[in-house]
Amino acid sequence: MPGPTAPMEAWEAAVVDRSPDVVRIGLAVPLTGPLAMTAPSALDLAALAADEVTEAGGVGGRAVELVTVDAGRRPAEVAADVAALHAAGAVDVLVGFSTSDVSRAVAAALAGRAGYVFTPPHEGGRGSRGALRIGASPPAQHAAALTWLVRHRRARRWVLLGTDYVWPQAVHRAARSVLHDLGAEVAGELLVPFGPADPGPALDLVRRTRADAVLLSLVGRDLVAFNRAFARAGLDRRVVRLSGALEENGLYAVGGDGSGELYACMPSFAAADGAGDEGQLALQERLAARVGPSAPVVCAYARSVHDGVRTAARLLETGTPEPPRIPRPRLARADGLVFREVGARG
Repeated sequence: MPGPTAPMEAWEAAVVDRSPDVVRIGLAVPLTGPLAMTAPSALDLAALAADEVTEAGGVGGRAVELVTVDAGRRPAEVAADVAALHAAGAVDVLVGFSTSDVSRAVAAALAGRAGYVFTPPHEGGRGSRGALRIGASPPAQHAAALTWLVRHRRARRWVLLGTDYVWPQAVHRAARSVLHDLGAEVAGELLVPFGPADPGPALDLVRRTRADAVLLSLVGRDLVAFNRAFARAGLDRRVVRLSGALEENGLYAVGGDGSGELYACMPSFAAADGAGDEGQLALQERLAARVGPSAPVVCAYARSVHDGVRTAARLLETGTPEPPRIPRPRLARADGLVFREVGARG
């Protein structure tokens, strides 16, 4: 079986005419920046999804091509590139995996003129016209995990630590509400810029507040750097950590967790012993069959991109002018595909 078809770069799609037998799905993924460590997984899973759709008959009989845009840059730069590609007719619909500040800029640039499927956890709220968010909102993603840790790990005093942009800000608002209702306390809070930073102030905050737990809303390599520093400081064995952005690549990068006190509320982490998510294990097997034993790990972000490409293809096939909003109880349907937001599974 051949390997997944490599996506086209944006400049190539802008200058190369396409066959009428092809549809193009834009793929805005972080090729640079803090989340770039997840790019190999996301690109391969997106390509696998595109090939599977094509082999199943395509979009109205047309093959699927992917066009990549680097979503790891500044929001305005990403939005300008996406808008230019769509205006040139180089892409028909967009799938996005990025930070939420980038996603907001992209949605505003498209202004509902093209379908936009945003795949990772998001900041909640009403969202933007034309954008379908298939990830979890902060309450849906974090509430069950926070409740379990307060009740079962006696995590009563919390420090909230995140990057200073819209998603961590929304996570902190949700966490403060959940923890208040549980009778727990937010003992400290800190938002930091993207990029390498001195972890000292954050570690000092954890020590000074005598925190039982830290809610981490850092992402990618910034999350990895902090977890490494946390372990070096010897805090990992007495302070619980919960992350809404920790996935397999990040866990590998920190060398795993020997303390048993690092938790993640991502819908992922298929167990090697078969005790994990059967769907994820099957997806990893399909990817390995195409790429070989060196296939990147199927992380939660990459799995959502795979789902996003399938969703985008379905939207194109049905001619839906605007993706449906997610109604309560957090259920979205796109003509045969169903996505349900879930909390942590304990």
